[in-house]
Amino acid sequence: MTTPLITDGVLIKRYLDGNNAAFETLLKRHRTRILSSIYLLVGDRYLAEDIFQETFIKVIHSIQNGKYNHEDKFLPWALRIARNMSIDSIRSRKRMPVVVDTEGRDVFDAMGISVSSQEDQRVAKDEIEILKHWIWELPEDQREVLILRQYADLSFKEIAALTDTNINTCIGRMHYAILNLRKKMQKSVVRIK
Repeated sequence: MTTPLITDGVLIKRYLDGNNAAFETLLKRHRTRILSSIYLLVGDRYLAEDIFQETFIKVIHSIQNGKYNHEDKFLPWALRIARNMSIDSIRSRKRMPVVVDTEGRDVFDAMGISVSSQEDQRVAKDEIEILKHWIWELPEDQREVLILRQYADLSFKEIAALTDTNINTCIGRMHYAILNLRKKMQKSVVRIK
């Protein structure tokens, strides 16, 4: 017989009633998903840990100040805070972050390009760098959906909840991101000819 899962809303209420263990349970329940989302956006393990800590400090203050009123939608709410803090961090760093998976590998390295010679390796590396550059040239909303869909493997429904938009908007942003990348690719091919 399994024990029924205590909802996030119940855990928050218990935390507000003085039960710190309830918040620890909430933190453990969602830590991996929130930290992974931050990490995928900022591309730096140590920075992701810092943002995660700052996110939960903000979450705690919001809950304690009565600003949490999302009932059992804690995860999307916390993810939205983490996303906003990640974006602020990226903007403040003013550099192109490396997009990495949860194990710290550059997602572009996982594309499975097999190369046989040093020249092929150099060309493949250049192509990956060009693709990264093109992705970071996309409008922010398109880039975000593309990364969350292709590299974080989130569904459009999850992306919509995370970005506080609807599913159709997310699908549209993905569509335009792909179209924009195709245009860049076609221009590149035309220049080479």
